[in-house]
Amino acid sequence: MNPFFITVGLLTCSNIFMTFAWYGHLKALQHQHWLWAALISWGLALFEYLLQVPANRIGYTAMNVGQLKIIQEVIALTVFVPFAMFYLKEPFNRNYLWSGLCLLGAVYFIFRAKPL
Repeated sequence: MNPFFITVGLLTCSNIFMTFAWYGHLKALQHQHWLWAALISWGLALFEYLLQVPANRIGYTAMNVGQLKIIQEVIALTVFVPFAMFYLKEPFNRNYLWSGLCLLGAVYFIFRAKPL
């Protein structure tokens, strides 16, 4: 299988874990002490790292580190916006759209063949 698609799949899964680790406690554990939320978040972050580290190692065989980082940021926003809207019940904000368009520009510039 193509290292690019493996990387994107693993990074997507790792971002789901990380989004829940960073923000899920705001809803699920809002009445718990922050230390309890931090311990649970660290547990979730372990699974994120078990996916993210191999994703970057596999991805680095086909992409450079800048490309890996930009792909990760695109995936992070792609995971975060639905999470914020559907799990945290945040209203859609046009700034998500503008941020996404800026990231598309970043993808273009990092993956184009000839640097400026």
